[in-house]
Amino acid sequence: MATRGKAKRTSYIAVPSAIIRSLSSTSIPGGFHLSTPPKKPSRRFVHCRSLLLLLLFLAAAVGLGVGLLLDPILHCPQLRLPSSLPFSFSPASPGVEFWRQPDGMGFVPCLDFSDEYRAEGAAVARSGRRNKYLLVVVSGGLNQQRNQIVDAVVIARILGAALVVPVLQVNVIWGDESEFGDVFDLEHFKRVLADDVKVVSSLPSTHIMTRPVQEKQTPLHVSPDWIRSRYMKRLNREGVLLLRSLDSRLSKDLPSDLQKLRCKVSFIDGGSIGFRDLNFDVSQIEQVAFHALRFAAPIQELGNKLASRMRGHGPYLALHLRLEKDVWVRTGCLPGLGPEFDAAVEEERKLKPKLLTGRSNITFHDRKLAGLCPLNAGEVTRLLKALGAPEDARIYWAGGEPFGGREALLPLTRHFPNLFNKDDLALPGELAPFANRSSFLAAVDYVVCEQSDVFLPSHGGNMGHLMRGHRAFSGHRKYITPNKRQMLPYLIHHGALPEVELDRILKELHRGSLGQPEPRTEKSDKDVTAYPVPECMCNSTSSSSKA
Repeated sequence: MATRGKAKRTSYIAVPSAIIRSLSSTSIPGGFHLSTPPKKPSRRFVHCRSLLLLLLFLAAAVGLGVGLLLDPILHCPQLRLPSSLPFSFSPASPGVEFWRQPDGMGFVPCLDFSDEYRAEGAAVARSGRRNKYLLVVVSGGLNQQRNQIVDAVVIARILGAALVVPVLQVNVIWGDESEFGDVFDLEHFKRVLADDVKVVSSLPSTHIMTRPVQEKQTPLHVSPDWIRSRYMKRLNREGVLLLRSLDSRLSKDLPSDLQKLRCKVSFIDGGSIGFRDLNFDVSQIEQVAFHALRFAAPIQELGNKLASRMRGHGPYLALHLRLEKDVWVRTGCLPGLGPEFDAAVEEERKLKPKLLTGRSNITFHDRKLAGLCPLNAGEVTRLLKALGAPEDARIYWAGGEPFGGREALLPLTRHFPNLFNKDDLALPGELAPFANRSSFLAAVDYVVCEQSDVFLPSHGGNMGHLMRGHRAFSGHRKYITPNKRQMLPYLIHHGALPEVELDRILKELHRGSLGQPEPRTEKSDKDVTAYPVPECMCNSTSSSSKA
């Protein structure tokens, strides 16, 4: 019984005899020495020798470092290893650097509202007086609507009014008739904001017949004082205020509590936030788990499924590609797919000149060099190669159908064949409930992109803006910001530089654009929902670093 208790279990692997014969007929590189086996070698020795031969074969086949494989060999006492090997190896496999995350510098979410802010909210709740109501109509695509919803909540707080659930205006381009509750979790939205702003599904019967005070065009970047002076008296008198087109109407430089409120509303809660630094107290974790905007369950569930399918084979990169025809028309840029496609874009622009957004007096070439054009598939490919993305990287691309069809993606697929979108990943029938619902599909794209290991937008815009802030807020996960102004001159004249030198330049240009913590400045174009440091994130290591 004692002998049986000391017996060790041995595992075996099956090695094709052809491999053993081919390797046994040659000398083992580097002077590996096998101790002379007895006439009847032990099963343990046969196991170790077979394991060694298989490992050497794999090392020769794929170029892996033998040093990575020595651990199981060291447990075979019959083998004596030489002090040096006749070949070198690198401990890092291709692409490791690309997947490495930026240093978050210990920043974690901290939405600690002031005592004054909390007291003000509590006083309004105790009074029970909700005689003022704010109606808002938000327009544009999903992410543009989200920005306006954030501002609507803040304006309601400034005015001390209840917010009627925002109305999503029917999109003139996609014809999407989705309502707020179709895209977002309405009850969650109400519950999370209960201490900040009262949210109601509709006007009470006492106000239904009220003629609302209507503001058709609010100026850009207005302050809380402007809002109070402009609307408070009329709102107190009439009881209902209707606002439209809130995009960029509210100042980005707000008092600290209102900035925190914007963060509380803005960052989508999908239950998938995974912090790389959890050295903060539980109250902060609970706080993070209750952002006001949460996608409706069907959207979140499908997005999670697609993200899981991408992650099933390791880390993945998400691209937001802006290659749709209307994007080329609006930006004043050309897709670069040939004269026929360029002519079609220019003709569309002539027919609809109002679609062009800004700087209509500059040429396409100057517009491109100014960084105002989306990167095309070829330029995205070249940037990814320079930054070290491995050719077998799994890539999820979000966005509408590219102008020119899938052929517009050929520069990407030639170098990165593992390129997928939601249509490629979804099982038959999974996307059917979302047909003709652009907001639903954009939300699914957002979920998959948010869960990616690396994110890169081909062009600035509302999704990139929100994704930047969201990834920062959930641990500063890697976000590559293409430095278009500085990189495009090199790409346009790429033939003048050797590939290695071009790679070095592009990598250096993006060294500080990989999602590292970047404090929001006082510049009007920096929004706390894109740059949550320092208003909405605290550096948990700042005190120790100063010591």
